[in-house]
Amino acid sequence: MPLPRLQLFEFNDAPFVPKVLQRTIISTLSRTLRWGRMLDGLVQPFVDFLHASGTREVLEVAAGAGEPAAVLVEALLARGEMPPTFTLTDLQPQPEAWSELSSRYPARITFIPEPVDATNIEPSLGRGRARVIINAFHHFPPALAQQVLVGIAKDAPGVFISEGLVRNPLSFLAMTAWGIPALMAEPVLAHESRLSRAALTWLSPIALLASGWDGTVSTFRCYTREELMAFTAPLGDSWRWEFGTYRVGSFGEGSWFWGVPKK
Repeated sequence: MPLPRLQLFEFNDAPFVPKVLQRTIISTLSRTLRWGRMLDGLVQPFVDFLHASGTREVLEVAAGAGEPAAVLVEALLARGEMPPTFTLTDLQPQPEAWSELSSRYPARITFIPEPVDATNIEPSLGRGRARVIINAFHHFPPALAQQVLVGIAKDAPGVFISEGLVRNPLSFLAMTAWGIPALMAEPVLAHESRLSRAALTWLSPIALLASGWDGTVSTFRCYTREELMAFTAPLGDSWRWEFGTYRVGSFGEGSWFWGVPKK
């Protein structure tokens, strides 16, 4: 029996938390995904989804710093697969970070610098693009989560949602082996606010404690298959949905959930 879902507070999305702390947490997570190869197990389910949706254009919603898109592009290229073109969007866009990713993969990653509301995607923006949310869906409380899922499904060739965690606090421990070095490297590798980040990481335990809290809370926020399926009820039986889990690191677990309209 799964643990109850709890919509607890996270530093990462609290409006009163200083931006430098939030950016430190997000940047550390991005680096952890890359250094720990945390998305390796997600590649095949994502490829299966692309084939099922029949599109090579992806609109990533709630993209954050955008690192998962870059990691997936690199993983697909390494496998000899042709990556889709990712268009990164967020209600709180990060054009500086996205611009750097786009410069590395100009044919594979682009972005919209203006805010994009996942519940109301402009038809001209969404047309022909599969909708993807990676490691962000747990931030939405249930009512909003259903609204987002139904919103991104509108006129979409497919919807793909994944989380690097499951509703078990132990799943977060798989990230700590790479997460702590990634956090300690932040003041050196960050492009801005290095002194502030050093104060948060090297001179105090603030960033470490905040990251640890957010990671643990994220596990309690994750949705189960049954909850995700319940969110699809307004779409009726016109969609086919698939759910599965994948290995994260040496012993962690994440989940994926995708759907395509029935032919």
